[in-house]
Amino acid sequence: MVSVEPSAVTERKVTVATSAGPRARYREQTRTEIKQVALRQLAEGGLPSIALTRIAKELGLSGPALYRYFANRDDLVSALIRDAYDDMAAALNAAVPAEPHPSPRNLLYTLARCYRAWVLDHPHRYLLIAGSPLPGYSAPPDTLARARAALGPFVAVFEHADPQPAVAALVASMTAWVRDDPDLATWVRGHAPTAQTPEAAGQAMAGAVLAWTRGHGAVSLEVSGQFEQMGHNPRALFEVEVDTLADIFGLD
Repeated sequence: MVSVEPSAVTERKVTVATSAGPRARYREQTRTEIKQVALRQLAEGGLPSIALTRIAKELGLSGPALYRYFANRDDLVSALIRDAYDDMAAALNAAVPAEPHPSPRNLLYTLARCYRAWVLDHPHRYLLIAGSPLPGYSAPPDTLARARAALGPFVAVFEHADPQPAVAALVASMTAWVRDDPDLATWVRGHAPTAQTPEAAGQAMAGAVLAWTRGHGAVSLEVSGQFEQMGHNPRALFEVEVDTLADIFGLD
């Protein structure tokens, strides 16, 4: 057996890492530039406007060269979807105040307003993940985990809720789902540690899902321009949706 001094091994690793580093950085930089152009196309004309040939031309790449970074348009769209979910989740998690913790009602207001602000700042990215699907496109499996990461902060809001009879059927449905899906139960309890029973976890899940559907309903109409001729304040409508949800779940 040939003996190799530790210093020689370290030197070899450093040499390999150094030689690979610039290539990895260049690849990531190019991928980022491709996504930036794709996002601009998305903002200008929606999903159908994303064209790899136009992206390649703008960046001075050949078609075959671009395909070294993204296998096809669906691969590029998937990357944009991942980034959108990750950015939304990061914004929502950053909005959760440190100690002292706010009341559940105030936390719901904080998260809901952050959600709306993110959507209004990134309407084309929001419609990418929540608008009409691209015909023939299937989102990658890891999209679910990223979507849950954005929903997770809302779960904690409803950990100690007192839901009214009006949502009893939904709570029962979510409780059954949690009971039948151990992975979902583990995820819910990761955000609501005291929700140790299926009933408690189902309650938290029901509140979070309703927060998502109510928020989505209001902001998707807003960003698609449906309120422009109505003469009312979209923010006021959104706030009423949040207030009503807080009341239904008896949030303090």
